[in-house]
Amino acid sequence: MRVIAATNVDLKQAVAQGRFREDLYYRLNVVPIAVPPLRERREDIPALVDHFIRRYSHEFAKPIQGLSPEALAALREYLWPGNVRELQNIIERSVVLVDGPVIGLNDLPLDVLLPDHRSKVREAETLPLNEASDQFERQIVMRVLERVGWNQSEAARVLGVHRNSLKLKLARWKVRLPGRQD
Repeated sequence: MRVIAATNVDLKQAVAQGRFREDLYYRLNVVPIAVPPLRERREDIPALVDHFIRRYSHEFAKPIQGLSPEALAALREYLWPGNVRELQNIIERSVVLVDGPVIGLNDLPLDVLLPDHRSKVREAETLPLNEASDQFERQIVMRVLERVGWNQSEAARVLGVHRNSLKLKLARWKVRLPGRQD
């Protein structure tokens, strides 16, 4: 019999601290396999996405053909704190909820679409709070506008603000909507 086990705990350190049995550690540690986290092997994301789409398309009897290029790009940019299991859950949720044959950007959870601010913490700490808040708000507004095809009324509804408030923000940020010459 072979046992395959995974952990996010440093077992060597746990043995040294007396929190894991040393004899069990050596019984389990015959052929260790180190698998880096998903954020360190982003090239695996398309293959994993295809696998999970096939799996859940079959399970839920939905003819999903794949992801849009924008959705795949968003998945590749995300840091994956929950690793492959998080990717699997997101694809399962998207397959269940999508209406068409392709999972698009607007079918992904918002937390995947928002930029990861952990890498920019030092930069943000040097900004006054109102500027940092304004930058964060602008990023969210722009993501929502992209998701709703630049429809300001729909974006205002999604954001929970009045359309005029949204228009004022866009004017303050000097944002030009695609296809408009204003």
